[in-house]
Amino acid sequence: MSVMSSPLEFLELLAREAAPVEFEGPLVAARSAGLPADRIAELEQAKTVALRVRALLERRRRRESELLSLYDTVSDLAGLRDLDEVLRAIVHRARHLLGADVAYMTLNDAERGDTYMRVTDGSVSARFQRLRLPMGAGLGGLVAQSGAPYVTANYPQDERFHHTREIDAGVGEEGLVAILGVPLRLGSTSIGVLYAANRSARPFAREEVALLLSLAAHAAVAIDTARLLAETRAALAELSSANTTIRAHSASVERAAAAHDRMTALVLRGGGVEDVTAAVTEVLGGALLALDTEGRLLARVGELDEPDRADIVEAVAASRTEGRSVRRGQLWYAAVVAGAENLGALVLHPEGELADADQRILERAALVTALLLLFRRTVAEAEGRVRGELLDDLIARPLRDIEALRGRARRLGVDLDAPHVLVAVDDDAIAATGSARQRVLSWATTYASTRGGLAAARDGRVVLMLPGQDAGGSARAVSRDLSRVTARPVTAGASGPVTGPTSLATAFQEADRCLAALGALGRAGQGASTAELGFVGLLLGTASGGGDAEVSRFLASTIGPVVDYDARRGTALVRTLESYFGVGGSLARAAEMLHVHVNTVTQRLERVGQLLGADWQKPERALEVQLALRLHRLRTG
Repeated sequence: MSVMSSPLEFLELLAREAAPVEFEGPLVAARSAGLPADRIAELEQAKTVALRVRALLERRRRRESELLSLYDTVSDLAGLRDLDEVLRAIVHRARHLLGADVAYMTLNDAERGDTYMRVTDGSVSARFQRLRLPMGAGLGGLVAQSGAPYVTANYPQDERFHHTREIDAGVGEEGLVAILGVPLRLGSTSIGVLYAANRSARPFAREEVALLLSLAAHAAVAIDTARLLAETRAALAELSSANTTIRAHSASVERAAAAHDRMTALVLRGGGVEDVTAAVTEVLGGALLALDTEGRLLARVGELDEPDRADIVEAVAASRTEGRSVRRGQLWYAAVVAGAENLGALVLHPEGELADADQRILERAALVTALLLLFRRTVAEAEGRVRGELLDDLIARPLRDIEALRGRARRLGVDLDAPHVLVAVDDDAIAATGSARQRVLSWATTYASTRGGLAAARDGRVVLMLPGQDAGGSARAVSRDLSRVTARPVTAGASGPVTGPTSLATAFQEADRCLAALGALGRAGQGASTAELGFVGLLLGTASGGGDAEVSRFLASTIGPVVDYDARRGTALVRTLESYFGVGGSLARAAEMLHVHVNTVTQRLERVGQLLGADWQKPERALEVQLALRLHRLRTG
């Protein structure tokens, strides 16, 4: 049996909404293939069922379109401002839904005793658009007089209606053949007729008559509503204040419902605090701040300066006590809480006054924000633990099951065989306890994970494994960004780049030594790599127990007089020494580098000899002086 003769093909035809004629394809293929009669009968039955399903789906689509159009019509009526616009919309929808060439509406004129053309859609004849029908004349006149729907598949040849020269001329000029007319009724009174017409002969189904009757009912309501609006215009003027209040309340309720739906959708699709603040301001207008427990900004929409810290604390405390949003001046505050835990606050500067329903929107936004913050924290803590445990295992000695470590890293989106740098952060950055310590580790985890790396707390350090090859740049970036988070200087030492899991433990030790060297050099609050510190960093990192005091004493005893002399006199003896040693002791090249005369270099070195002693150029002293110069340069940047 070929694929073309399988009943499954009818499902494929249904899936791609094929035309009815395409459903004959499998049968033609089956007959061409010479399949048995029972197999062809089976395919015939499958085709029949498939066509029934297609017809059902088509009817449901058509019904859905009809219901949507009716819903739109009801919406037009609910917001009725211009009767002509509503009636034109109804006539247009009638034409569209029935697939008619022309749709039009006539209304009864009680004073003249006839009906006149009110609205047309699809008409091309000016004469037709100006028609007036005597009561009882033509299809429309009969519908208006009897209050019952009438339909004709061929109007010019239909003898059931009273034809007049004027009506037939207008209908002929428009080229109409098939016409359906239904009454516009208010109670038992017919006030006009709604039509759908085609320029070719065709019958109208019962469903089309029912649909047009529904639209006619809405049109009648629109006309009656317009009449009532006209009659009550004077009363509305007297009740404008109350009407304004009602409309404002209705709008606030609608805003509350819209905001509720939007925020619910945000939670379901995993939105963030930024999305919540944007949704609130779109509904309420104005500007909004989302703040954490420390008063730091989580999200901002619009132009609004952060309030004073004391004002925030007082307002949030009041909001928690009262269990709702509170107003302070032009600002509204809503506490973001989860149980007894304070998570932050929302601060709103609205464009106008807030109704009760608007306040509820702000309070619901605070509740949603609390849920999102709790969820974010839970996810971050779980992922942070997994990432931290992996990095802790990677920098431990000895490593066990390297392939398993690679597999764990791949599941976290980390390629251990790509170049990485290790950054160690000093103890002072995590010396605080409780929430401050957790915030530093959370920041490091987020910082590393967003870059495809890892972070963990180990041996009193926060260590980050970051992809890349610029160890010094990574250290400085971590120092800068974490200093902003902690509001205190943060020192960061780095090493690398390294590749492969077996190199990470050594890289961590080098980063730790670099961190110790930065402290010994008095460069707290800065970031650097072992490569940037060179052999000085290696020496200081290896013997870091002496600390900054030992370095200071060494500098003072070795080149202290020269440094002090430069500070007092504004000379350049230190720079001259660096250039002199840098060019291997050549006076001429040193002078060229300093852009001075050779005699000037000679005079400066003589002054150095007076300050340090005549033996300063002997190999032992010269090595100490060069080391001291390097340390001094690293200290002063």
